Amino acid sequence: MLRGLNMDRQLLVSSLIDYAGRNHSSTDVIATDSSGIVHRTNWSEICSRARQVSAALRDEGISQGDRIATIAWNDHRHLEVYYGITGLGSVLHTVNPRLRDQQIAWIIRHAEDQLVFVDPDFLELAEAIALETPSVRKWVVLTDELQETSLPNAVAYEQWINESASTFDWPLLDEWSAATLCYTSGTTGDPKGVMQSHRSIVLQTWATCTGDGHNVNSSESILLAVPMFHVNGWAIPFAAAMSGAKLVLPGPDLSAKALVRQIQDEQITFSAGVPTIWLSVVQQLKDTGSDIPSLQRIAVGGSAAPRSLMDTLEDDYGVFVSHVWGMTEMTQGSAGRFTHRVAGLNREEQRRRQAMAGRELYGVELRLVDANGEDVPRDGSSPGELLARGPWVAGAYFDLADDMTHIEDDSGNWLRTGDVATMDTEGYITIVDRAKDVIKSGGEWISSIELENAAVGAPGVAEAAAVGLPHDRWGERPLLLVVLEPDVELERDEIVEAIKPHVASWWLPDAIVAIEEIPHTGTGKIDKKVLRDRFSEFDWPE
Repeated sequence: MLRGLNMDRQLLVSSLIDYAGRNHSSTDVIATDSSGIVHRTNWSEICSRARQVSAALRDEGISQGDRIATIAWNDHRHLEVYYGITGLGSVLHTVNPRLRDQQIAWIIRHAEDQLVFVDPDFLELAEAIALETPSVRKWVVLTDELQETSLPNAVAYEQWINESASTFDWPLLDEWSAATLCYTSGTTGDPKGVMQSHRSIVLQTWATCTGDGHNVNSSESILLAVPMFHVNGWAIPFAAAMSGAKLVLPGPDLSAKALVRQIQDEQITFSAGVPTIWLSVVQQLKDTGSDIPSLQRIAVGGSAAPRSLMDTLEDDYGVFVSHVWGMTEMTQGSAGRFTHRVAGLNREEQRRRQAMAGRELYGVELRLVDANGEDVPRDGSSPGELLARGPWVAGAYFDLADDMTHIEDDSGNWLRTGDVATMDTEGYITIVDRAKDVIKSGGEWISSIELENAAVGAPGVAEAAAVGLPHDRWGERPLLLVVLEPDVELERDEIVEAIKPHVASWWLPDAIVAIEEIPHTGTGKIDKKVLRDRFSEFDWPE
């Protein structure tokens, strides 16, 4: 093999923040913390304080490869920690606080996290799981001064970093070394850990910055409405540094009023988030007669945006809506930018494509297969299970021996996404069903099985089935169908109270309907396709 003569430089996460601090030092990073205080900083200061985080971690005896968790909102301290952890060579483990306490404790134990950075808003959660997470040596509370807490070895973040050196030289790491760890929601069993390398983070960040990604560039003012604990904020915290864009971190207040105010005050040009956020923003704009003239584009993912939302945003407010599709195992796999040909089509044809799940993005190779593993044609109508591979697609799960999600064939290793889809010759994807009966509400997964198991524990419930049905605001919401024991009347509130201790509050069914019989397949499983068809016209209660 004749080798090229390029320089051997590693693709590292630390190079992103170094670039931003060096070339975009005065570009704003604006953050609101959990107390409501707005902090105005810049990329130079974020870079400097990230180095302090690395120094403090080193002084704690943290080594390369050690996992460090965060349970935090989108703010400047969380951003500093993002780069401080990865810069040292330890692994950034972002924990989703919306999971149940037991799941969070399991995840931290499985990851063997050494330190946890926790926002003051989540102190009660941390205190509840502290005894179940023996690997954690210290809890660093993201605040100026430590409030009273039962957490062992707790320290205030500002005190903690100020006790270490103000300068730190990040080590030259192998680009294949682990950088981040995110866990799936565990809707069909225990959560699975997705570990991304520095190389994969940099490559997917480049893709995010391309015109067919999110077109993130130095002229943008970005509002990060996607939680940084959700698939690394869809890579936008990294893309903002790579491009030197202005970044606005809204903290815990994602109310429509707060988001509209920040869009207006900070001249936001681009944002990303689940459809529920934008539905509330549009309603706020209508109610107040406000406008958001600076906002040019939004990326919508997690679930499909209603056609009416896209029409309103574009026709009334001039905001282009791009659907993106991805998952924890790959971050972004598609984007909704029009091809040159589609850009010349009429409005209806363009909107039809916008309603799809975006187009295949370079770096994630997609494939459709039937039940026998044979390829399905990309004709826009033939459905198949969606498989994926690529340099930032997870090839395996962290510390998991029995991996049923990946398949190996003559063409190599593929990730089974769990989605059934169609694709056309231009790479446009339409998700038509899910291989697993999970419910996706507001961009988050809900386990139908856990809902059913909890419901069967309610007095008078003989059998239960939960199905996800379309919902204008949340994409999908769970409808719970129950078969009651003889001579028992439906007591909805009683069933909800029985379910509450077992699931997150936002998992609770929006409606409960009693039926005489739940259909089953030939193997004895609940036939949810029949139920979804039967209740497809169901009207949600006001």
